[in-house]
Amino acid sequence: MELNQGIFKAYDIRGLYGEEMDEGTAHDIGRAFVRVLARLRDKPAGDLRIGLGRDMRLTAPKMAAELRDGMMLEGATVLDAGMVGTEMLYFLVGSRELDGGAMCTASHNPKAYTGVKLVREGALPLSGEAGIAEVKAEIGAGLSEAPGGGELEEVDIWEDFRAHALGFIDPAAVKPMKVVVDGGNGMGGPMVGPLLEKLPLDLVEMYFVPDGEFPDHEPNPLLEENRRMIIDRVRETGADLGIAWDGDADRCFFIDGTGEFCDGDFICALLARQVLAKNPGATILYDPRSSRAVPDLVAAEGGTADLSRVGHAFFKARMREEDAAFGGEVSGHYYFRDNWNADSGTIPALLILELLSKDGRSMAELMSEFRSKYFISGEINSEVADQKAKMAEIEKLYGEGAEIAHLDGVSIDFPDWHFNVRPSNTEPLLRLNLESLISREDMEAKRDEVLGLIRR
Repeated sequence: MELNQGIFKAYDIRGLYGEEMDEGTAHDIGRAFVRVLARLRDKPAGDLRIGLGRDMRLTAPKMAAELRDGMMLEGATVLDAGMVGTEMLYFLVGSRELDGGAMCTASHNPKAYTGVKLVREGALPLSGEAGIAEVKAEIGAGLSEAPGGGELEEVDIWEDFRAHALGFIDPAAVKPMKVVVDGGNGMGGPMVGPLLEKLPLDLVEMYFVPDGEFPDHEPNPLLEENRRMIIDRVRETGADLGIAWDGDADRCFFIDGTGEFCDGDFICALLARQVLAKNPGATILYDPRSSRAVPDLVAAEGGTADLSRVGHAFFKARMREEDAAFGGEVSGHYYFRDNWNADSGTIPALLILELLSKDGRSMAELMSEFRSKYFISGEINSEVADQKAKMAEIEKLYGEGAEIAHLDGVSIDFPDWHFNVRPSNTEPLLRLNLESLISREDMEAKRDEVLGLIRR
C-alpha cells in the first residue's frame, strides 16, 4: 500500500484499516521507529530493547506481528506483552527501563480504525512535532535492506502492573459500594476488573469482555450516545457510581449516583485533592480549557497549579519539567508522576473509590460543590476556514480589559468568566470551552455570543 501521509497525527499514527493503513504499513512503521529511536537514544539498533503491546481490535494481532517483525528486522530486541491496555505498555517501558515502546491501538475510534502509539524511554511519547515526523520521513525516503538479527521475548506483566496500580491507594480504606462498570468491549474489563474484584464492591459489569466488533457501542464514553447505557444502568440499579473506559482503557469517565455525567475538569479537581493529600504542596497541571475549579481547589488545598498545552505529549514533557505530581485534561487523560508521568485509566478509578470511601459524601454531593459555582459549556466544535484569522478577530473584540494567553490557541480571562478557543490539529475546526462564575444562564448567553462570532 502506498504511504498515506494523513495517518501521521499529532499524537499517534492512525487510519482506516485496509484503506489508509495495513500490515505492510505496520511493518514499515516498526522498521522506521527503530531507526528513529536509535538516533534519539544514540545507540546501535541492535542494543535497543523495545516493548510491544496490542489492544482487542480484530486487526491488532496481525498489525502487531508486523510491527514486531519490522522492529526485529532492524536488529532490536522486542519484549512482547501481548494484548494489554495502553497504560500497561507504558508500565512495561518505564518499569523495565526500556528504550521505547509501540502500542498497536486506535484508542477510542470506531472498529474500522487501526493505529500505533509510540514512546521512547520513560514512556515519553513521540508526537507529530517530536518523532512521528521522523518516522514518516524514514518511510517516505524508502527503507533500504535491513540488517536483521533482532530477538523476541514474550513477557507477562499483568501481576506486576496490578501491584503497581494498587500501590496508589490504601485498599483497606475502600468501603462497600455498588459500582456499574462499562468496559466498552475494550481493555478496561481485563485490565481493571481484577483490581476492582479485590475491593469490597458490588460490581455491575457491562461489556467487560474484549470484542473488536464493539457490538454494544463505540468505545468512546465522551460521546453522549455511548454512555446512555451506563447512565440507565446506574439509575436502574441505584448504584453509587458508574465508571466507563475508552477502547484502550487509558481514560476513564464517571457517572454519579443520580446518573449525571461528571465533567473531566471537575474529576481533575477531585483527583488533585487526593494527590495533594498524599503529596502536600505538590504541583498540579491542568489545561487551558479547564474550569477554574481546578486551580481554585489546588490553591485551597495548599498546592501549586500550573498550565500545560493540551495533548499527552505536551503534558508528559511538562510533568517532567515541573516535577508535577499530577496533571489532568478535560478529555479524561490523567497523568501521575509516580506512573512515569503517563496517563492512566486505572489509577483515577481507584483514587475516586478511595476518596468516596474516606470523604463520606456521595459523588453527586462532591460534584454539586463544583456544579453550583462553576458553569461550563463543555467543548463545542465549529468548522472554520481560516482558524488563525478567526482567533485574531476574537482576541481583538474581547481583548480589552481581559488577561490574554496564547499557550494553546487564545485564552481570554475576565474576573467572572473566561474562554479558550483553540484549533484542531487535524481538522478545520475551532474548539470553544467557556465558563461563567455567575450562573448557567450567563454562561449560555456568553457561549452563544462567542459562537456567533466564531460561526459568522
